[in-house]
Amino acid sequence: MRRRSLLVLGAAAGLSACAAEGPGGFYSPYPATRPGYGAPESLRPESLAPGVAGGGAPGAPVGLLLPLSGPLGAIGRPMRQAAALALSAPGSPPLLVRDTGGAPEGAAEAARAALSGGARLILGPLTAPETQAAAAVTQSAAVPMLAFTNDPALARPGVWVLGITPGEQVSRLVAAAVRDGRTRFAALLPDNPFGQLMAAGLAHATAAAALSPPDIRFHGQGMASINAVTRRLSDYAGRWGPIEARMHAAAATGTEAGRREAALLRKSVPPPPPFDALLLADTGESLREIAALLAYYVVGPPAVRIMGPALWADPRSDSGRLPGAWYAAPDARARAGFVAEFTASYGASPPGVADLAYDAAAIARVTAGAGYATGALTQAAGFAGTDGVLALLPDGHVRRGLAVFAVAPGGGRLVSPAPRRVPA
Repeated sequence: MRRRSLLVLGAAAGLSACAAEGPGGFYSPYPATRPGYGAPESLRPESLAPGVAGGGAPGAPVGLLLPLSGPLGAIGRPMRQAAALALSAPGSPPLLVRDTGGAPEGAAEAARAALSGGARLILGPLTAPETQAAAAVTQSAAVPMLAFTNDPALARPGVWVLGITPGEQVSRLVAAAVRDGRTRFAALLPDNPFGQLMAAGLAHATAAAALSPPDIRFHGQGMASINAVTRRLSDYAGRWGPIEARMHAAAATGTEAGRREAALLRKSVPPPPPFDALLLADTGESLREIAALLAYYVVGPPAVRIMGPALWADPRSDSGRLPGAWYAAPDARARAGFVAEFTASYGASPPGVADLAYDAAAIARVTAGAGYATGALTQAAGFAGTDGVLALLPDGHVRRGLAVFAVAPGGGRLVSPAPRRVPA
């Protein structure tokens, strides 16, 4: 099998299969086995932009911080395998693997151990608390880190957040919705950290598109809260009220004609709500309740484009209650080559989160010749990985090329393909 690795974009077209950080601060992977095609071969490190100053000696060791023991060990171990696979080609830098135990203090100690071993680029750790602790160590040593969290609050110069953030998903959805003619956005979101991040992403994306500020509402737990917020957001009273008043007036005449008119009015469809695109973030039972309420309050296609998180790619999210709703996620077809290589090497398909480790290690491989310098890591052309194109920005954020899918039986239906180049 030909060795497949990450590409430097600009000479070839071509990272994460995870959407929202789940309980404990790690990622909820997409299903690992999906059909598709592989990406092209990697470029040589010398194809990097010339004149980049090195951040360390060329080919210096790479540190990999993962929970190999403790409750998250079952997640960390295939990630270690994926990173090793990406660095198994001749000429790859040495990989120093250190166990975090899944705890912040363990991550800080693992970072110190990797730096003591000569690491000049750190991959990982996995969770947001671990990243917070390890980043304090790596930043004081001026060593860059490619972390696997998707918490955008941890992004900063020298610390890149590789997980797909809620903001990235929302930005892609807004861009696609605008091309679909949608201009009035609203959101019905859970009052929790994930909902707050989705809200911030929507506010930022609509402002960037020069649209009016979105109408964002948060709901608490339970049907009563979801119902009250959905009713207010949809302006159901304002939409149905005039029809109801006419219906009562007709019935009050006491005539046969009035009764017929009231019966007809009772079957009326109220005008559309005061928005034409609605962002959700719930899954499971809450999403089932929201879907029922949206139908009751007449909020849905074609008047309203329903959109949601990449978590909807998993049928277990109950996204099937909203057929046709959009979500932004990597195009899984790009992942097939990595899945095949991993399976051939280790006898099992990789979990979705392993993509992060593979691509981070592949970035290390193609930037090793430049000493993992910031200029090499943040080159504008970006990289192509197992799940699509991405670029590391100087501020620690990552710009990705995501596809847009519609919820459909048997899996998402592609609505808008992922870009082959890093989006502007």
